[in-house]
Amino acid sequence: MAVPMFLLAPDLSVSRLCFGTMTLGEQNTVPQSFRLLDVAFEAGINFLDSAEMYPVPQRRETQGRSEEYIGRWMRARNVPRDRIVLATKVTGPSGQMTWIRGGPKSLDANNILEAINDSLLRLSTDYIDLYQIHWPDRYVPMFGETDYDPRQQYGSVAIEEQLDALGKAVDSGKIRYIGLSNETPYGVMKFLHISNYIQSSPKIITVQNSYNLLCRNFDCGLAECCHHESISLLAYSPMAMGILSGKYFSAGGGPSDARMNLFRGRYSEGESRYNLSNVTLKAAVEDYINIARKFGLSPLSLAIAFVLIHPLVASAVFGATKVWQLREVVEACNVHLTSEMTAEINMVHARYPNPCPHHFYNYLQYMAWWPEPPRRWGSATQRNSSDAAEAASGAWFPVRGLHIKHWLPLSLDGPKIPSRWLQQNPDQRREAEKTTKS
Repeated sequence: MAVPMFLLAPDLSVSRLCFGTMTLGEQNTVPQSFRLLDVAFEAGINFLDSAEMYPVPQRRETQGRSEEYIGRWMRARNVPRDRIVLATKVTGPSGQMTWIRGGPKSLDANNILEAINDSLLRLSTDYIDLYQIHWPDRYVPMFGETDYDPRQQYGSVAIEEQLDALGKAVDSGKIRYIGLSNETPYGVMKFLHISNYIQSSPKIITVQNSYNLLCRNFDCGLAECCHHESISLLAYSPMAMGILSGKYFSAGGGPSDARMNLFRGRYSEGESRYNLSNVTLKAAVEDYINIARKFGLSPLSLAIAFVLIHPLVASAVFGATKVWQLREVVEACNVHLTSEMTAEINMVHARYPNPCPHHFYNYLQYMAWWPEPPRRWGSATQRNSSDAAEAASGAWFPVRGLHIKHWLPLSLDGPKIPSRWLQQNPDQRREAEKTTKS
């Protein structure tokens, strides 16, 4: 049975399964990638999602390969351009990925427009169907965090500037529609509010956020925004990076080539969101697997069907490194969950509400914002005067987007705080200046 379709826009019909390509170029070679794309296309999947920073884990040597492989596949197979819906993303601010426009340091107009041109070249196409902001330019809790801390606010690029750049790309025919990713209710509504007052500004049609049995945060606030504003959810990580299959809790901890085993210690995003030592996470997964078994389903089928039953989900963005995995996902999209199944799912959710992302130190922030790990850890009282000396000498330095509450070489209320550390937050800057003067 072919994958069902969804009308994302009046002239944009997408498959309810979107093949996420972030493994192409790292876990998958060119022949393997082409085979996966062949099978997906033959099954009726016309929706491909990528990003300029892919594949993951991100590296200078591989950056852009996922887009490049898609472009090479389309040329090699002579796929008509109108048979494929291409979605990709511009990288948000990062102090680690210096090979992408020096960071990138911000999501300003120049960065957005340059990123679009580079993606078009790699994809070997004249236009991108859906262009998304991978994560916000402003401070938001993300990639493993959910609690907003107003003390972490810093200066960011105006949304007006971002929409203006995206509008110019739409007007020039380089992109057709725009979307957001890893966004909050405030961010979605702010983009919509501003777009209403900018002439010819494109309107957001999608938000791509994580949604699965272990992470239903979308339903708390963002779902209401999307419902009333006719914005569709592109639900990524429907299998919670494979955890919902149960493989990581099997004897031996799962296959050695499974993503979280293969890149253990190097895959900060996955490790920050899904802590396999979390007993609540394990208990929830076991309960969901038991539900699947009770009703004669595979754990994968239950997980995919749960995501697709959501009335606001346009497509589930899934990944696969092997053909058999892809085929199992395709079969799962035709599974129907009964009211009895959903009732049992909701009972587990009530016992273990959103165990992912797990709230422990957000390792990704270290990876994303700092070129080297800090030399010392511990509470503020455990840090000594040499930390201040290192800070003053510039051995450690702040980067836009740093989540400072987790760790600073020196506590904010201690002496000799370099004011440049706090330059993005006026309140903290004033306090730092008072301390320095005294």
